[in-house]
Amino acid sequence: MVKRFGDNTVLDNLNFTVSHGERVTLIGPSGSGKTTILRLVMTLEELTDGYIYVGGTPLQYEQQGGKRARIPDKRRRRTTTDIGMVFQHFNLFPNMTVLENVIEAPIHVMGLSKDEAVAKAEALLDQVGMAWKKDARPSELSGGQQQRIAIARALAMDPEILLLDEVTSALDPELVGEVLGVLKDIAAETDISMLIVTHEMQFARDVSDRVMMFDQGSIVEEGKPDKIFSEPEHQRTRDFLRAVL
Repeated sequence: MVKRFGDNTVLDNLNFTVSHGERVTLIGPSGSGKTTILRLVMTLEELTDGYIYVGGTPLQYEQQGGKRARIPDKRRRRTTTDIGMVFQHFNLFPNMTVLENVIEAPIHVMGLSKDEAVAKAEALLDQVGMAWKKDARPSELSGGQQQRIAIARALAMDPEILLLDEVTSALDPELVGEVLGVLKDIAAETDISMLIVTHEMQFARDVSDRVMMFDQGSIVEEGKPDKIFSEPEHQRTRDFLRAVL
């Protein structure tokens, strides 16, 4: 895949696969293109060239008669219902309660009845330790609590793939652990594929099946967490880890 913003090439002939149930973490300096990958998979950005496939289904473009053709929005939306994303800044609806935030998409996108959506939402809120706040508004919650609600909201859509974009970067340091703990539990208890962008190296080490070191829109090296964090082969990886650890 290729992504350019004007004359700036952010992703340059990038090619990688995430298997079903695999947890892959992207590490690297700010501006290296990591978040852009997540935004492309979520169709929040338009691919400049190349293709993205989700479960074998083309996401933004496909081959038609030997040419690259844009996929209609309706088909795109159908494919992205299998993808959940948790952002840095929670993106909760401020005018809705916690419960209403979680049931909104299951009712209007998946077609669940309100009773079904509420039962599911309450179970997920319990899972992330937030059932006691179901009637609160986002403004009444801490950042860590809001992020746990955002995780429950993403899981309410039964995603095959969960995209996590620096989910702790907007949190006070003492709140980081509670959010990472929830995500570790989800990784241990489900077979959801995860594509993770994080600067929390211990979390990357604990959760990932594979870690990819990114720089200037390309993969510098990839491997098992122990290999990348203990014995990186590339000097760029060694320099980056020395700076952040």
